Amino acid sequence: MKRILFLLTTLYCIAALGQKNIYESPNFDELSEDHAVLAIIPFLTNLDLNEPISREEQKRLEENEGYAVQNALETYFSRRSKKKKLPVKFQNIKNTTAILAQNNVTYENIDVYTTKQLSEILGVDGIISGTLDLNILLSSGIPTEFSFTDYISGGADYGRIGIKISDGDTGRLLWKYEKEINKKTGKNTTDLIDRMMKLAIRKFPYERERKRDRNKN
Repeated sequence: MKRILFLLTTLYCIAALGQKNIYESPNFDELSEDHAVLAIIPFLTNLDLNEPISREEQKRLEENEGYAVQNALETYFSRRSKKKKLPVKFQNIKNTTAILAQNNVTYENIDVYTTKQLSEILGVDGIISGTLDLNILLSSGIPTEFSFTDYISGGADYGRIGIKISDGDTGRLLWKYEKEINKKTGKNTTDLIDRMMKLAIRKFPYERERKRDRNKN
């Protein structure tokens, strides 16, 4: 009985800590009231692989991982929009990439642009962006072998991801979701994003009715 209570307490604490990884601006409703289209940009990636590679190769791999998250998020929102009508649409990432390229915005320099600048360039109301810290190539899939020793030593921890939504007009942070990456969070980038967003679905602000619509009801 004591063991069961201990396990339940542990699970509760983990769940509580998980909730703290999600932030929503108290001004979300006000700032997002007129949002119609959001753009998803490639994530800024930091790779720390346990193998010697050239700086050029590392940059290439980091870019690949960043674009993989962008693609995974578009896939998730595309599927989600078919199940439930969301109050916003998401700019096709091919269009996003093309518009950025036309304005000389590349993966290497995108971080020097503000949210307001990127929103104006892309013609959207908000930006979905984020960071990715990895010690493996997540897009290629994580190791499938199970080792209890890995969980004890931390060998099953592969990094951390942070997803954020920012308002285009003000540049202010509206929503942020951070999560550690390990063997239980997903077998690859697409699986990770799918599981993350499903866990956060009740906390994703665009899932609920807009304040003006709630007031009507």
